[in-house]
Amino acid sequence: MAPACKRHFIQDTCLYECSPNLGPWIQQVNQSWRKERILNVPLCKEDCQQWWEDCRTSYTCKSNWHKGWNWTSGNNECPVGSACYSFHFYFPTPEALCNEIWSHSYKVSNYSRGSGRCIEMWFDPAQGNPNEEVARFYAVAMSGTGLPETWPLLFSLAPTLLWQLN
Repeated sequence: MAPACKRHFIQDTCLYECSPNLGPWIQQVNQSWRKERILNVPLCKEDCQQWWEDCRTSYTCKSNWHKGWNWTSGNNECPVGSACYSFHFYFPTPEALCNEIWSHSYKVSNYSRGSGRCIEMWFDPAQGNPNEEVARFYAVAMSGTGLPETWPLLFSLAPTLLWQLN
């Protein structure tokens, strides 16, 4: 694996193992090796694009790295009968890489870095953690608690809607 590619997997592991900001995407699972996983974390499109660019010429034998490995030797090896091809073969687009490699742990966002609406895999901690704002936004959005603040607007529009319907 090319060093430029490998650094993304190291950063991905750091994010997955250490980020306190993935709470909105934690799902309960019933697997022998874990009880929770992240699902559909909105990854900033630039981070995914760079990951894909840096890995295009590296090789793999699978598109889903979560499962299906041959562990008989004690190490994860390609399944019998699989063939190694460049990442580009298994992941023809950045979205294919980021969405599929970890069984949809990530979902490439349409949002850009700095928007406050997507998780940034890479950031300068000295500038603060931009993922805190993202986690807060989605925690509120997913819980539905943000809805009451829109009620005054909805109620103010009701007479206009009734007038339009008549």
